[in-house]
Amino acid sequence: MAKKKKKGAAATAALQVLEEAGVTYEVREYSHQDGEKAFGIEAAAALGRSEDQVFKTLMIHHEKEYAVCVVPVAGKLSLKAAAAALGWKSATMAEPSVAEKRSGYVVGGISPLGQKTPHVTVLDETAQLFPTILVSGGKRGLDIELTPDDLLALAQGKYADIAA
Repeated sequence: MAKKKKKGAAATAALQVLEEAGVTYEVREYSHQDGEKAFGIEAAAALGRSEDQVFKTLMIHHEKEYAVCVVPVAGKLSLKAAAAALGWKSATMAEPSVAEKRSGYVVGGISPLGQKTPHVTVLDETAQLFPTILVSGGKRGLDIELTPDDLLALAQGKYADIAA
């Protein structure tokens, strides 16, 4: 996989993180359809990838703590498993407006990389089944393909069984 270079500043904070780290990745763009709310499913279909290889970024919280969970778009997040992986007693989904404010991205385009406020990141362990996975690149219609290990290194995250 080769890096796709952009002239000047990176198009999103996520791409800037990748460029600064010198990580190998591919930009995968597609036309987001207005009104579509199943963002990850849309991305997998548009990019011709399995819904198990395309991952969505979800924000959860417990009391005053927040974290990012990255799971296959085909599945759901187990809040109980995510809380356990983080050493929390419980977890709830963050409100979309809070996730947008804390990440600096819009829902449907929230990337685990380059977030405005850094968060602990947990990647579902099924990501290890693929040489590369796709995650949002920081806006709707833009995914980035990279190795799961590179994603975790950049996000300073860890693997856990968090999909329901």
